[in-house]
Amino acid sequence: MKNDNLYKYILGIADNSLILGQRLGELCGHGPSLETDIACTNLSLDLLGQVRSYYQYAAKIAGDGRSEDDIAMLRKERDYLNVLLVEQPNTDFAYCMGRQFLFDVYHFMFLNELQKSTDFTLSAIAIKSIKEVSYHQRFSSDWIKRLGDGTEESHLKMQTAIDDLWTYTDELFHQTDADKAMVTEGIGVDITKLKSAYYQKVSDILEEATLKVPESKYFQKGGKQGIHTEHMGFLLAELQYMQRAYPNMEW
Repeated sequence: MKNDNLYKYILGIADNSLILGQRLGELCGHGPSLETDIACTNLSLDLLGQVRSYYQYAAKIAGDGRSEDDIAMLRKERDYLNVLLVEQPNTDFAYCMGRQFLFDVYHFMFLNELQKSTDFTLSAIAIKSIKEVSYHQRFSSDWIKRLGDGTEESHLKMQTAIDDLWTYTDELFHQTDADKAMVTEGIGVDITKLKSAYYQKVSDILEEATLKVPESKYFQKGGKQGIHTEHMGFLLAELQYMQRAYPNMEW
């Protein structure tokens, strides 16, 4: 493929939002309150709306007859390039908000820089999406504070979630070959330059929520290379079921 690096770069961005959107969609009808349930569903819809634009662009670049639906729904597990963080299960509401928060802070910073891309399509998607992601970040940050600085039980659950999910944060800043190639061409974001500001922002909010910043230096990675956790296969089984059972369905 002539634009193989650009294609993989787009998948690396889109797959994060697709998989996180699927996780949030699983909460529909299971939120702690009706208002929060609807809010989480809306976050999921925002993410899925964004990825549709990415996959349409990816399909155009691939030029092999596949549609946005084919790329989103019909790849094998090893072909998805999302980070491990977004595929972590909905253990409880603290884990859902912890996962959302840790990704949202990164996602907002990333889109803020992607707006400057020399690729008009990616820049346009970022400009449109950042308004939604700004809300996502406020929503998840507020829940971190409410749960962290809430009851003794909510504090403990939120701290446990952050401690367990922390190991997946460093992968957000690992560059793939496609990432490096796109940075060189002025298309992609140099995510290594976001790392310091990310951890500062996350630490400030955790401190405000009376939560401790994990001291663990052990981090897991592999998702960007298609090596996923045991949760990914089960997630894809649900995500892909309708498309595989009834071929040629459209979103």
